[in-house]
Amino acid sequence: MTITITDNASRQIQEMMKDESEGARLRFGIEGGGCSGLSYKLGFEYDFNDELETLDEINDIPVVLNNQDIPIIEGTTIDFKENMMGGGFSIDNPNAIVSCGCGSSFRTKNKAGAPGDC
Repeated sequence: MTITITDNASRQIQEMMKDESEGARLRFGIEGGGCSGLSYKLGFEYDFNDELETLDEINDIPVVLNNQDIPIIEGTTIDFKENMMGGGFSIDNPNAIVSCGCGSSFRTKNKAGAPGDC
């Protein structure tokens, strides 16, 4: 599996994990919705189902991925960028063929999702 978490994103995630309880893992995946059909999920998780999910360590961060999401997010890079308005995570997914203007919604060649309000 090839998902990249940049050094900037890694530092930010590790800083955020300090506010979580012990055993927290980063969950990265997708869900239906957004104006393009799919939206990214990024948050912390404590539970892990080894029959449906993969646990990986990426850049020293434990990451939980839903097995059915892996083909859609394969090759994705998670970055953290700071600007005059603050900072935020950016996700570069080479599988996305359409993305909305806000960058949080997308669709792939093989997965259209369920478009909704952005």
